[in-house]
Amino acid sequence: MAFSNSEFEQAIAQVETDLVTLKARYLEIQTAQTRIANLKAEQAALQAESEATQKQASLKTELHLIADEIAKLELQLESHLLRWQEPFWQIIRFTGAGILLGWLLKSLVA
Repeated sequence: MAFSNSEFEQAIAQVETDLVTLKARYLEIQTAQTRIANLKAEQAALQAESEATQKQASLKTELHLIADEIAKLELQLESHLLRWQEPFWQIIRFTGAGILLGWLLKSLVA
């Protein structure tokens, strides 16, 4: 089966057209792959940032809980350190000492 000149030229033109189309498609694929790689890198960065933000929010919440617990423990410790009996007896002791000191000063002045 012999090709005529016009058929051969048409076949070559068709191959050249297909080659140009294939090169354009190859360029599109390369561009798309580069874009996909860039987007994946950006996505990973955003996920890391999101995780850091979530961790930061989680840490802030945990810090607030710890601060509340510290406040409760300090209050509990203060209530254990200061019982009502100690201030009561201190008031009685110093009031009595004040009265005695007052009588002593009054007797010295008079």
